[in-house]
Amino acid sequence: MIEYFFANLWAAWLATAVLLLVVELCTGGFVVLCFAIGAACAAVASAFSGIYVQLIVFIVFTALSVSCVRPFALRCIHKHGTGRVSNADAILGRKGIVSEAIKAGGYGRVSIDGDDWKACAVESEELPAGTPVEIVGRDSVIVKVTKTK
Repeated sequence: MIEYFFANLWAAWLATAVLLLVVELCTGGFVVLCFAIGAACAAVASAFSGIYVQLIVFIVFTALSVSCVRPFALRCIHKHGTGRVSNADAILGRKGIVSEAIKAGGYGRVSIDGDDWKACAVESEELPAGTPVEIVGRDSVIVKVTKTK
């Protein structure tokens, strides 16, 4: 049985590479991708060499991938800036409609693309329901809005 495993070690390396690619799809940090590249190179090396050479090929190509492929991939993904805006910060600058009147110095509700957010006005003025507003800031889950022209 062990002879069969060592005779077909390329299949184990290839299965490892595919599994690591699937894990990379879930993480998106491009670190696991480097290990998948190393496993694929070890699969190719298994046709020509023994297990120790395959391990060396895996280590070398993984290290090369981490130092060369990962920075290139990150540069391609982040062409338009270093930070990605996500979650609640993604609504900054968006337009919305007051769904529940915002009282002067108090709170109300704003509808932004179908989501309803607790809101307060930056200027201490009352904003009636139906008023178009722009999101200019947020404090935890409370958005700060100004009336749009």
